[in-house]
Amino acid sequence: MTYSETIDYLFNAAPLFQQIGGKAYKPGLQTTLTLDEHFGHPHKKFRTIHIAGTNGKGSCAHTLAAILQLHGYKVGLYTSPHLIDFRERIRVNGEMIPENYVVDFVEQERPFFEPLHPSFFEITTALAFKFFADSQVEVAVIETGLGGRLDCTNIILPELSIITNISLDHTQFLGHTLAEIATEKAGIIKNNTPVVVGETTPETRPVFRQAAEAAHAPIVFAEDTPQILSYSTDLLHGQTYVTKDYGTFSGALMGACQVLNTNTLLHALHLLTPLFGLKKELILKGFREVCLLTGLRGRWQVLQEKPLVVCDAGHNSGGWEHLSRQLQELTERFGRLFVVFGMAEDKDIETVLTQLPKHAHYFFTQASVRRACPAERLSELGKAHGLKGETKPSVREAYDAALQAAEENDCIYVGGSCFVVADLLSRSK
Repeated sequence: MTYSETIDYLFNAAPLFQQIGGKAYKPGLQTTLTLDEHFGHPHKKFRTIHIAGTNGKGSCAHTLAAILQLHGYKVGLYTSPHLIDFRERIRVNGEMIPENYVVDFVEQERPFFEPLHPSFFEITTALAFKFFADSQVEVAVIETGLGGRLDCTNIILPELSIITNISLDHTQFLGHTLAEIATEKAGIIKNNTPVVVGETTPETRPVFRQAAEAAHAPIVFAEDTPQILSYSTDLLHGQTYVTKDYGTFSGALMGACQVLNTNTLLHALHLLTPLFGLKKELILKGFREVCLLTGLRGRWQVLQEKPLVVCDAGHNSGGWEHLSRQLQELTERFGRLFVVFGMAEDKDIETVLTQLPKHAHYFFTQASVRRACPAERLSELGKAHGLKGETKPSVREAYDAALQAAEENDCIYVGGSCFVVADLLSRSK
């Protein structure tokens, strides 16, 4: 098979959550353990850092990978979902897994894994761990898929566990309360292994504390001792932080959510420094060069300046608590705000719609995945919430219409779903 045929096979043979949602979800670790044994327990051949949480996992994972790369380590990075190319999920020192490795893996291993009927994520995780071992990485930063306790990445024994935050997302699998979701995320806490928790609520903090105590795992709540004293944002060039222990430095990733992510990371880096011999100047360089070093895209990414075009992959109500404030800031600094907006059908659309600015002009649309909420339905829901605009059948048409309507001093925001951002970025692939 060609690479394209191999990816089509993976998407069709093992249903892809990214495309069809809940029907692709397969909880439990038995298939993962069977695959792991077949491949000789590859995850035991390198050190790991494990990251769970509702939002911020990807930003934190990429930043840690960048910092470790700068210290001379050969670093694996496993994240999801991908935006354009499947290979974005599996990287070594920022380079995507080679196409021929993916093709060879599937061709050689199909006779073994097909009778198991693994999920797409189970196959992908086995592929990632085997590739990291074959590449002789020294450390891998591993992001969970859904939850943590039953996530198929949860066979690793990491140097450090990180839980960024908890909000209501994937409730059909993880629970309908913050405490229930926190219980699933807390499943990555391992015996005698330190854990850093970024943000908590009155419901989630006791869950994390009890899980850590049961595992004799030292726990740090990053919000209790804020490292960031103040920050400022340059919409075109990044964010500047004034901190207690790391001085003043800039970060390439922008947005209010990155302040919280950075605070979490600085506490994690304090624990990782003696384990990996980290140096302050290289840590700060990692924050500045994370996108360059790891290929991260779609996090409050500025695509052009006149008119200003920004895209962001935030896609749930927790993420929109920060994004709505950022959109308000844009309208205070620029002219009119145009929003190219689409969402996945299984998200909390109604809650997100209440968080959107009512003065913007909307181009309601849908991404090219089966999970996308139909543009017409999204438009009707938006109008019920006082959002005015028009409907376009594709992200391409919605974006072109926004560009035509906007003048140089206006702003265009594209988002609501990582799939919308993926369709946009695919234009310039």
